Amino acid sequence: MYARVGLLLRALPLLLWGGLDAQLAQRVGQELRREAEAFLEKYGYLSEPVPSSPASTRFSNAIREFQWVSQLPMSGMLDAATLRQMRQPRCGVADTDSQVAWTKRVSALFTGRRAKMRRKKRFARQGGALAHAFLPRRGEAHFDRDERWSLSRRRGRNLFVVLAHEIGHTLGLTHSAAPRALMAPYYKRLGRDALLSWDDVLAVQSLYGKPQGGSGAIQLPGKLFTDFEAWDPHRLQGRRPETRGPKYCHSSFDAITVDGQHRLYIFQGNQFWEVTADGNVSEPHPLQKRWAGLPPHIEAAAVSLEDGDFYFFKGSRCWRFQGPKPVWGSPQLCRAGGLPPHPDAALYFPPLSRLILFKGARYYVLARGGLQVEPYYPRGLQDWGGVPEEVSGALPRPDGSIIFFRDDRYWRLDQAKLRATPSGRWATELAWMGCWHANSGGTLF
Repeated sequence: MYARVGLLLRALPLLLWGGLDAQLAQRVGQELRREAEAFLEKYGYLSEPVPSSPASTRFSNAIREFQWVSQLPMSGMLDAATLRQMRQPRCGVADTDSQVAWTKRVSALFTGRRAKMRRKKRFARQGGALAHAFLPRRGEAHFDRDERWSLSRRRGRNLFVVLAHEIGHTLGLTHSAAPRALMAPYYKRLGRDALLSWDDVLAVQSLYGKPQGGSGAIQLPGKLFTDFEAWDPHRLQGRRPETRGPKYCHSSFDAITVDGQHRLYIFQGNQFWEVTADGNVSEPHPLQKRWAGLPPHIEAAAVSLEDGDFYFFKGSRCWRFQGPKPVWGSPQLCRAGGLPPHPDAALYFPPLSRLILFKGARYYVLARGGLQVEPYYPRGLQDWGGVPEEVSGALPRPDGSIIFFRDDRYWRLDQAKLRATPSGRWATELAWMGCWHANSGGTLF
């Protein structure tokens, strides 16, 4: 389904704006409708075929319920945003009676009746359903072997998050419509200390009971819940819920670097933000508009403070830009010079006037030009006195310290002592990261 829907989505603007002839437009519309019906039937929104009439009430109601669960405007129309959401990676368990499940959880868990669930089909190609599980008492969980699974929270599909979601099903939990819940049907990157939302906790307690002697607050390791997560389906009519501050402040970033004027560049997906030295953050800019040919989701970035050139790394390729112009005519194959594929982070290290790449438990010092590893490298991270593995970024600071990032945490390296100490959460404690607006209310991560 997903490959065909991708082609159809590319044809949708032509369909909407009259760029297709009438006969072809009709065929595209019919194919979109068939693919949407197959999706809605697979995930429990339709129980039987619906009339092919565009004004079908059952089809419109099924679309509206799917939009409610997916936090889309509840138009009941098969629009581009709805089709795009259907292509997102997700759990393979059906969302049947999602709105009912929101307020009424499984109540007969211990009655001895085996939950009735159809045997699942094989997984499709990459994308779409990542895994599925069965309710008690069967309690099995299956995962798509074709996905790139990882325990890293930045590379591939996070097995920890998907496994935790599927275990929720084996405990008796259904899908949640809360946007940040672990049991929401769509895959998202989550930190381990922010895995459960209020809705997840209440759902488990409705099945297994509350802790004895508990109060109105719920204590989990490293987190105290004292209020319900705000959720009002009516607020989604016609608009998306607002998010405080830049997007990267509420999740994570792909890469980060700083130039000679202490201006930060923070990369996420196909966008980047500029943050001035005093913490004023720009609107998100398209990556391709500034650096033509650069792919989304770059893995590491650094600015040479010698010449101001930008270096980008992804997979086994690397790019060098002088301003908006590429220095190399095309991306270079960096592994020829001994550089590691899929680096975690890059750093321009002023004491050596060299670029440094970090990968797992090792680091690589690069020769000038950025395509060759210096002799006697790589070396182990123990040289950096406490810097964790799989960092997501590293920055030199004006006071001479080096800041290392991993997920929502940061470490500060004192170069004089060569010791890194964990310091807290960067979004709430480092004003120069541009998250001051996010800190004015709400909870991060």
